Amino acid sequence: MVELLDRKKSANWPGLIGRCVVSFILVLLTQFSQFLVPQFFFDLPVFIQLLLSALLLLAVVGAVGWCRRLLRVRASAPAFVFFSVLFVWVVYIAIVRRVATHLMDLLFNGQIILLIFGLCRMLSSDPGLVSYSPSPLDVIAQSSSLEIDTYHQETEFLTSSPYLRRSTEADTELGDRVRCCQICKAYVKGFDHHCPAFGNCIGHKNYLLFMVLLIGFLWTEATYLVCLSQYAAQSVVPDGDGTRLEISLSRKVASSTMLFSILQLVWQVVFLLWHMYCICFNIRTDEWIHWKRYPEFQIFIQSSHGERSSEVRFKNPYDKGVLQNLKEFMASKR
Repeated sequence: MVELLDRKKSANWPGLIGRCVVSFILVLLTQFSQFLVPQFFFDLPVFIQLLLSALLLLAVVGAVGWCRRLLRVRASAPAFVFFSVLFVWVVYIAIVRRVATHLMDLLFNGQIILLIFGLCRMLSSDPGLVSYSPSPLDVIAQSSSLEIDTYHQETEFLTSSPYLRRSTEADTELGDRVRCCQICKAYVKGFDHHCPAFGNCIGHKNYLLFMVLLIGFLWTEATYLVCLSQYAAQSVVPDGDGTRLEISLSRKVASSTMLFSILQLVWQVVFLLWHMYCICFNIRTDEWIHWKRYPEFQIFIQSSHGERSSEVRFKNPYDKGVLQNLKEFMASKR
């Protein structure tokens, strides 16, 4: 029997505070790595600076992963996003705001406040959780996975264990496109993916909120880049021979946040386009990646002798045309 699942868990406040502190340190480390680019390569073209910024970000991610395995400390992805937004906001107030127009100032501050509210709303939102009672075999398989230490053994277990196979069968039995999140071990109606940045699964009930929040991030970053362009124009001061750039510490900090915002803008645009495609064709990210788990997406090709061959092709049974898919998406959220 499928029922709504109420997941109210007692918070582990010491552990949560510790992860938030680690996330704050990581934000400072990330922004410092971005600051190194205008500090030493300010005269290079913006495209080259973006490449260097991306390489430094990858280096930071690799170093953080190594330190996490060595020190056994973990950060919180939602806290990292929250502190990154706060960092950009502080830079705007301290440096960029003095040259922004009143309209842009009002717009950007309002967007930041709405983003923070949206993040809090997403953290507490219900993606469409449903309850499912596993069999004893599922419980044994799931508990035995806790005894496996190495990543290779975990991967081997998950791909061959009865728990994964039976959870896929349960997805089909539950119907209504209920899928199992392998991270939360929860069943979600209309499951799309687990979003670490927002600290929640994305499903039937919060997909629209997820899209609004994603567009909000894009809009806020675009507004911030416009404000930075106004700041850069004001930073050009007259000189005896014409004009020159006043390369101050403030300008370098603003430039580092510009590089960070552009990089965020690039991948978020790609991410938004992907989800727009999923909505238009009524497909979920999990279904697209793991379609071989779900029988309704499989078509067995008939041979010339009328026998079923081993070739399996993908077919989306939920695609009803772009307009109808959009109508169903908006109607389901109401």
